Amino acid sequence: MDLATLIGLVAAIGIIASAIILGGSAGLFFNVPSLLVVVGGTIGAVLMQFSLAQFLGAIKVATKAFFNRNQPPRELIETTVELADTARKGGLLALEEKDTGNPFYQMGIQMMVDGHEPDVVRQTMTSEMNLTVERHDLGQKIFKAIGDVAPAMGMIGTLIGLVQMLSNMEDPKAIGPAMAVALLTTLYGALIANVFALPISEKLGLRSDEERRIKSMIIDGVAGIQEGRNPKIIEGMLKTYLPGSERDDKEEPRE
Repeated sequence: MDLATLIGLVAAIGIIASAIILGGSAGLFFNVPSLLVVVGGTIGAVLMQFSLAQFLGAIKVATKAFFNRNQPPRELIETTVELADTARKGGLLALEEKDTGNPFYQMGIQMMVDGHEPDVVRQTMTSEMNLTVERHDLGQKIFKAIGDVAPAMGMIGTLIGLVQMLSNMEDPKAIGPAMAVALLTTLYGALIANVFALPISEKLGLRSDEERRIKSMIIDGVAGIQEGRNPKIIEGMLKTYLPGSERDDKEEPRE
């Protein structure tokens, strides 16, 4: 569970809800026609840009904003060093019974054990990585589209409400409540975009970058193992993926 995403979402909703409740009747902020315009209009407009399967798939991709299933880089490095040591002592066939718990890594190990050429292994794994990242990027684009369309739908709903209000100016007392209802659609659009859709889109972009980095580490690790490199060399190579603050201290200078 990504606590930052959960805490941010709960905090944003909680603060807005508190302001509404403390400022007066919460019922004033609920209007069915306004919700239909914003929610229904946004879904319709986004569906025009993407297929139904892509739209529904984005819901599944959105869970990555709340759950980070990527293997920690340091744990991945330790696993790779262990596999490299096993392969140097017993050959690539010794890796057949190894279980990394990572399907992508397992695919690379199986290809090595099956005797595929290093170039074929790297190309296959790179293609798989790119396709996975593309699927995640699509989910990001869909939520970005929701964030772009929702405020526009809110403005459309407000204009509809203003037209209806101006067409019935005989009763001055009804102007205030009618104006409030008209403005609710703008509020709904802003909430959907800025509290939900756009933050989810940005977090999915971050997850996509993380996944690309992890899979690139795995590809380099598999290549190093297959080439029979020293485990220490592979470890040093993979540590270049880590931020400087997370790497081991530099070696003391030789005398």
